[in-house]
Amino acid sequence: MTEKAEKRTRGSARNKILETAGGLFYRYGFRAVGVDTVIAASGVAKMTLYKHFPSKDALITAYLERSNESFWGWWDAVTEPFAGDPRRQLEAVFAGVAVLASSPQCLGCTFTVAAGEFPELEHPGHRVAREHKQQVLARLEELAVAAGLREPRTVAEQLLLLMDGAWNAARVFGPGSHAKRAGEAANLVMAAYT
Repeated sequence: MTEKAEKRTRGSARNKILETAGGLFYRYGFRAVGVDTVIAASGVAKMTLYKHFPSKDALITAYLERSNESFWGWWDAVTEPFAGDPRRQLEAVFAGVAVLASSPQCLGCTFTVAAGEFPELEHPGHRVAREHKQQVLARLEELAVAAGLREPRTVAEQLLLLMDGAWNAARVFGPGSHAKRAGEAANLVMAAYT
């Protein structure tokens, strides 16, 4: 096997483990899903899993980091059409949240679940979740500043509460929940600070 082919095989095993573990973690929670369940569902050997992820915490961290990348990819996709218009970008984010949180695939926010399941502030899962939320807050504040909204930090904090509320509504109430009102609520917050 060539070195390139070997890297692809290793990469595909790693990706398969991550995709499988991610689906299980998202649906059932981090503590409920054991390594043996991930191994059985992914069809890889235990040694293969531990070669890529030396511990369950390492697997959780890798999944959350991948989820963070996916989130920012989604964010960029919904905001890019409105480049140069920060107010419209904020509106687009929350219109997108409303659509996502109302879909049958949405089971809430994996970062909130991680922070809840690992309340110790220095647990790797909690740390990645907190860093993600801090990044979201910072990006919301940047857009609020660029949009000329008064008290941009307050606006960002309120918008993050709305976003997290939409994800939680999706988890608790399922598809078609009141999360579909996230865009309307965000517009009201922004109007109050215009």
